[in-house]
Amino acid sequence: MFTGLIEGVGRVLALEPVGGDVRLRIDVGSLPFADVALGESIAVSGVCLTVIEFDATSFAADASTETLALTTLGGLAVGHAVNLERAMRPTDRLGGHLVSGHVDGVGRVLSVHEDARAQRWRFAAPAALLKYIATKGSICVDGVSLTVNAVDGEGFEVALIPHTVSHTAFSTTNVGDAVNLEVDLVARYVERLLAAKAASEDA
Repeated sequence: MFTGLIEGVGRVLALEPVGGDVRLRIDVGSLPFADVALGESIAVSGVCLTVIEFDATSFAADASTETLALTTLGGLAVGHAVNLERAMRPTDRLGGHLVSGHVDGVGRVLSVHEDARAQRWRFAAPAALLKYIATKGSICVDGVSLTVNAVDGEGFEVALIPHTVSHTAFSTTNVGDAVNLEVDLVARYVERLLAAKAASEDA
């Protein structure tokens, strides 16, 4: 599990086709990395990946065909900036929200507008995900825990403070770029519970 609070920004060093899927090598950039271990989880722009090898400044991880189909990872170019977060520990403060690193779908940046010192970002989202997105609720965009300011039939809007922009890959993200979206886990569990309740009442 993750919090959606980005610990560092890295870059894609290589994408190597291996047996039908892809092995990524990521330069860790500003991510604290001294005690990394084989097999640990690192969220790469919101996608939970397993460290299969590493050196002092980078790590490698395999992305399955399912991951490549449902996320932006397969379309990244060498040099592309990525948000990085190591898995949370039981003693960590939960400053963002509970993030699984299991991306639900891909959205797209529709617009960016200055709003005093902050920026208002608007994203398109797949119709199947919009029902889980609520005003003042949480959403994870490229691994970043954000609060939804507004939502409509096309997408949603968030506000990014200067710290978030300067300490994440949003500083190099442009209008039209694809982004990974993970909706709030609570919304999915509520839907499942309501569906099970309705099914039992109809039985």
